[in-house]
Amino acid sequence: MRMLIRGLGELCITAGLVLLLFVTYELWGTGRYTQQQQDSLGKEMIKEWRAPRVTTEKVRIGKGLAMIRIPRFGASYRFVVIEGVELADLRKGPGHYPGSALPGQIGNFVVSGHRTTYSAPFNRLGELRAGDKILIDTRQRQYVYKVTDRRIVKPTDVDVTAPVPFHPGRTPTRRMITLTTCHPKYSAAERMIVFGELSEELPRAATPAAAQH
Repeated sequence: MRMLIRGLGELCITAGLVLLLFVTYELWGTGRYTQQQQDSLGKEMIKEWRAPRVTTEKVRIGKGLAMIRIPRFGASYRFVVIEGVELADLRKGPGHYPGSALPGQIGNFVVSGHRTTYSAPFNRLGELRAGDKILIDTRQRQYVYKVTDRRIVKPTDVDVTAPVPFHPGRTPTRRMITLTTCHPKYSAAERMIVFGELSEELPRAATPAAAQH
């Protein structure tokens, strides 16, 4: 009996250590991977922005498209927005839905991001309030969106990504941004959606610093 109890105790300790290592990797290891990808893609994107523009070729899947900054989250909050929303893309940072509007365009500029793990770029999305700014820096322009609404929807409610959210097929007339992430934290049961509308368009005065988080 003592040997059985001792064996069970050792198994519990081992299981606890394995769980601790797993959680540590999920929260720290994945974040380190994203940080490395952000640093690399940010430098690559800024280098391209500084070079003379010689082509109108679209940004390739998995590459940097723009920089997102949200003042409510602090001055150090900035992430490179990746083109693409597959798992491999979102592990690098928040991703732009291919086919949705580009920054500043009429329609819906849709960006998805992790709420936990992989640096959790949208971890604090629930703190945003109406009127908060979402800044999107591109090669030549800065687009200032202001938050207009926040909703919790089912994962099947894909109409939020339509050019006119919730009204697929309707012709858009406004310049919108939609940020999507899982809800609640550590669950994919629902989706948190933050909507915003373009309020200002400015020349990009300076090259933004490399991505931080």
